[in-house]
Amino acid sequence: MNVKFFSRSNCELCVEGLRTLKLVQEDIIFDIEIIDIEADEVLHEKYMLMIPVVEKDGHILQYGNLDYATLAQALL
Repeated sequence: MNVKFFSRSNCELCVEGLRTLKLVQEDIIFDIEIIDIEADEVLHEKYMLMIPVVEKDGHILQYGNLDYATLAQALL
């Protein structure tokens, strides 16, 4: 299973969000693809006010302030 993590540099909420996602990864097997929204104008426009964003199969699972319970339930 592949999970996309949209973020950008100098984003403390993104650092915390990735830490939370990696905690979930300890209990549920999946790969994390980290995508810098600043490398793509379309992604930057789409997610700049939402980051961090966790997406699986084209569906947003959670964005902003990420929490373990919501992510774990969405990935089961």
